[in-house]
Amino acid sequence: MAAEKSTREAFGEALVELGKENPNVVALDADLSRSTMTKLFARQFPDRFIQCGLGEQNMISIAAGMAATGKIPFASTFAVFASCRCFDQLRICISQPNLNAKIAGTHGGITVGEDGASHHAIEDLALFCSLTAFTVVVPADAIETKQAIKAAGNTDGPFYLRLGRPAVPVLYTEDYRFQLGKAVTMRDGKDATVIANGIMVSRAIEAAKQLATQGIDCRVLNMHTLKPLDEDAIIQAASQTGVIITAEEHLLHGGLGSRVAQVVVSEKPVPMAFIGIKDVYTKSGKPEELLQQRGLTAEAIASAVMATIAKKQSK
Repeated sequence: MAAEKSTREAFGEALVELGKENPNVVALDADLSRSTMTKLFARQFPDRFIQCGLGEQNMISIAAGMAATGKIPFASTFAVFASCRCFDQLRICISQPNLNAKIAGTHGGITVGEDGASHHAIEDLALFCSLTAFTVVVPADAIETKQAIKAAGNTDGPFYLRLGRPAVPVLYTEDYRFQLGKAVTMRDGKDATVIANGIMVSRAIEAAKQLATQGIDCRVLNMHTLKPLDEDAIIQAASQTGVIITAEEHLLHGGLGSRVAQVVVSEKPVPMAFIGIKDVYTKSGKPEELLQQRGLTAEAIASAVMATIAKKQSK
């Protein structure tokens, strides 16, 4: 069985490593340090950790102030609170002045599970992508997460890093090298391309394996950086495979599918399909059950690939 590890745990470990490398790195949390894993940083650097309590908006404002003085703040809370509750502070205090603050939203998507709709972050990526100064990253596994955190810490400007609660398959080896804004080809193919991020990358790979048994050669791209988007990789995929399917643990509105479609329609129109959460709020349940209910599965991706290939062939 493949190794599994949560991206939130990898974030906590990477933040400690970054703190050892750079004394300007500080961590802020909103009474969730045991869940966001900033507790690891707090133990190592208690004088560089600020517990803001149940005041997420205030935490963002504090992070902005610290960034303005030359510190590199990592402000952490659940993704739903970081995006929905704090949007005005993110817009006014961080994005407009283009400050060097990093927002780590853990418990992204519907795999928060039993916490229910109030805690399911399904709008966060659309909201952060609408903030002009932000770089937005959705790592696929623990190894990519660690490198993405370090890249954020060493790159000037606002970042949003979307992390998850459950353990997910480790897809990369330790020699992997993360590059901001550069999609990763997880599997090559000529008949169709699935573009995924976060937990959907492993499901896209599984779908490609299923399709291979039916003679369909499917490319899989990990679009870990949602903003800025790797437009060249999208155009190349459209040109070479003629079919694109996107897969994301997010509302279909404003996330990966929407952003990829903007590139495709303007540069290389091809048949597309979109795997994501339709216009509904998801109820409480076990993570895997919720993913099944919303069609965020390898089987759904494979079906979408076959149906979209059929559209291409009918032209």
